[in-house]
Amino acid sequence: MQDLIDRIAQAADISAETSRKAIGIILGFLEKAGPEDKVAEVFAALPGARELVDEKAAEKSGGMLSGLGNMMGGMGAAMAALNELTSAGLSMDEIKSVTQELVAYAKEKAGEETVDEVISKIPGLNQIV
Repeated sequence: MQDLIDRIAQAADISAETSRKAIGIILGFLEKAGPEDKVAEVFAALPGARELVDEKAAEKSGGMLSGLGNMMGGMGAAMAALNELTSAGLSMDEIKSVTQELVAYAKEKAGEETVDEVISKIPGLNQIV
C-alpha cells in the first residue's frame, strides 16, 4: 500500500499523510456505493485497503454530512466523501488527480474490467475518472 500512497502523493503533489487519508476516504466511499462483489475483488487486489478504510472509519471525522450521506444512499455517500476529502485539505483538482491515480492503480492490480464495473455502478463517478 505504501507504493500507492507514494505514487498518489507524487502525482497529486500532496503529502503522503494526505494521500493515505484520501485513499481511505475514496475506498470507503467505493465500499458504500459500489457493487459489493466487485469492490471485494478490488480490495483483495490492493493489500492494505481494508486497513485504510477501517482506520478512516475509526477516526469518524465525517461528522453530520457523513451520517446524512449514509441515509441518502450513493449520491449522499458521494457528497459525504467529497466533504471529507475537502476537509482533509484537498482542492477539487487534487481530488480528481488522487481519484484518477487510484483508479489507474486499481486497474493495474484488479483488472480493468472489474474496476470499470465498479465505476459504472456509481452514478457520476465516471465524470471524474
